[in-house]
Amino acid sequence: MNVDLLRSEEKLLHVDLHVDEHEPQKDILDLLSRLRPQWKAQDIQLKTFTEGLTNQLIGCYVGSLQESDCVLVRLYGKMTELYINRNREVEMFQLLHAHGCGPEIYCSFNNGICYEFVQGKVLDDEVLHQPSIYRLIAVEMGRIHSIQPNTDRPVEPLLWKDMSHLLTLLQSSEHQPQQQPCAQRSITVEELPNIETLSAEMESLKRHLSQIHSPTVLCHNDLLTKNIIYNEAEGTVKFIDYEYAGYNYQAFDIGNHFNEFAGVNEVNFGQYPSQELQREWLEAYLESFKVSAGSEATVTEAEVTQLYVQVCKFSLASNFFWGLWAILQSRFSSIDFDFQRYAMARLNFYFEKKEEYFMLTII
Repeated sequence: MNVDLLRSEEKLLHVDLHVDEHEPQKDILDLLSRLRPQWKAQDIQLKTFTEGLTNQLIGCYVGSLQESDCVLVRLYGKMTELYINRNREVEMFQLLHAHGCGPEIYCSFNNGICYEFVQGKVLDDEVLHQPSIYRLIAVEMGRIHSIQPNTDRPVEPLLWKDMSHLLTLLQSSEHQPQQQPCAQRSITVEELPNIETLSAEMESLKRHLSQIHSPTVLCHNDLLTKNIIYNEAEGTVKFIDYEYAGYNYQAFDIGNHFNEFAGVNEVNFGQYPSQELQREWLEAYLESFKVSAGSEATVTEAEVTQLYVQVCKFSLASNFFWGLWAILQSRFSSIDFDFQRYAMARLNFYFEKKEEYFMLTII
């Protein structure tokens, strides 16, 4: 195993090793011998966490998980390199950690990364409606959105570039055999919108949303409940997993989070936050964003209303983006999940709300 020992704030340790996703223990112990040489192999415990929709996550520790120095090993999902920029992900890890908003990343290896375990528990979808929880999330997002880029050059939002890339991948894989092993696929390929329809919709979205002056800020871009860790003892939340993080439209990140109230396994947009909840959330967010950016904390009703309208409109882009993503996953992923059904749920809500949200104006 070759180890790149040149490490600085800009350059992350890279271990030239491929971890076997089916039998990972031996390779993980090899990794840990470099990262935690003081750990004895016979004392190391491995815990597989609930798998996400693209990755496998394994915690490694000695003693108690809650009290020890735990190293998380994340194995990248099949074909994810097609649409996830791994260099950008590492940069986001380092940037967020430097500002006290994320865990430390220890190293990369050929098919994954190792990073610090964040103490706390993953949130359940149901608690997103609790004021004590959603205010914490709003405040933390405000902090992250205030982080400035390490460049004097204008930063372009990721949305249209990433969305166009998904469409290109969909077009090139249109006739690829389905890889998805889902035992009970409920939606056929024919029921999903075709490439021509999706391309036209993206252009329509881009024309409309390009007229909405939402600031470009540092965004998580994938803030579903499994990516939020709640530390009850400290009364804090932390956001994890930065595969899609980067500079993007402020209203997209918020609208994307509101869409995640509907859940993933059984998507239910009846759980979408009410206007009253959204306004309370947005007021807490704006206070945090202003304070973190060094401004006065005063928030007006007009500011809340303006952001509310922007968020409604960009929530459309969120549903459209993840609809494209899910169609692509149905072609490449080996995970037993009904991606086509998920795509249909996200796209159906997009089409259901499109006209209503396009008509919203700021008085």
